[in-house]
Amino acid sequence: MLEKLDFNLLTQIADMSFLPTDGAYNIRKNGVAAGRVVTENVNITNKTDKPGIDITIKPFTVGETVSIPVIITETGHAELVYNDFYIGEGADVTIVAGCGIHNSGCNESRHDGIHRFFIGKNAKVKYVEKHYGDGDGEGSRIMNPETQIFMDSGSVCEMESVQIKGIDSTKRKTTAQLAENAKLVVTERLMTHGKQVAESDMTIDLNGKDSSAQIISRSVGKDESSQVFFPNAVGNAACRAHIQCDSILMDNAKIRSVPAITANHPDAQIIHEAAIGRINNDQLLKLMTFGLNEEEAEEIILEGFLK
Repeated sequence: MLEKLDFNLLTQIADMSFLPTDGAYNIRKNGVAAGRVVTENVNITNKTDKPGIDITIKPFTVGETVSIPVIITETGHAELVYNDFYIGEGADVTIVAGCGIHNSGCNESRHDGIHRFFIGKNAKVKYVEKHYGDGDGEGSRIMNPETQIFMDSGSVCEMESVQIKGIDSTKRKTTAQLAENAKLVVTERLMTHGKQVAESDMTIDLNGKDSSAQIISRSVGKDESSQVFFPNAVGNAACRAHIQCDSILMDNAKIRSVPAITANHPDAQIIHEAAIGRINNDQLLKLMTFGLNEEEAEEIILEGFLK
């Protein structure tokens, strides 16, 4: 049974303050199913050979939302989960994932997940994944997500990854294979504080003619935290790709951005940009003239930057 604490986590990662009455969902709590609903067009089944689920979306399904949040409330719980998504031809759906960890104990709580997306011809997918942690214990909160995306011709995938609070260590790995006319947009938003560590490793292979990719990473590093970004766009055909990494550095944090571009075809057009710096003093002063103190002005700037 889901409790108040569970819904506090679900609200943060999936905007789920109560069980939804529309759409399909699967809620995983401390390694076991805590709720599931399927629809005529969306089926969810347990894997038989390893922990995880298969999500199958029928061809030409339009307007449906699938939510598959994971929550951990037991200190010392660790898991590795495999989830596969099969999105049929011509479908247009939203998938909401994410993981929330509440750790009030002294042991490490950890969620590792491998998500594979098989996106059919001309299908459109919006995928939102949020990570959040809280709890007053000394035990660490660790998440290591891996996402593998396989895009058929003409398909579109918008992937939004958000981590704003409470995760002590994360290593994110993303790979994608794009066929002809496929389009991928990846947006990462991340903030670390304390002694938190975050690493993102991303490789996008543009294999089909007129495929395109846009990778946008925005991050804020506070206190003694550290971040490393390794985005790489590989052009194997006549394609277009753009990588943009922008970071704000505060206190004694460390941020390293290593964008890479690889062209294996003469008509591959790939661009990368990277910028790391402190908050603009002019912006701070302007906000402070409206009566805000420095801390309040910083929060407004950071909130706008990470939107």
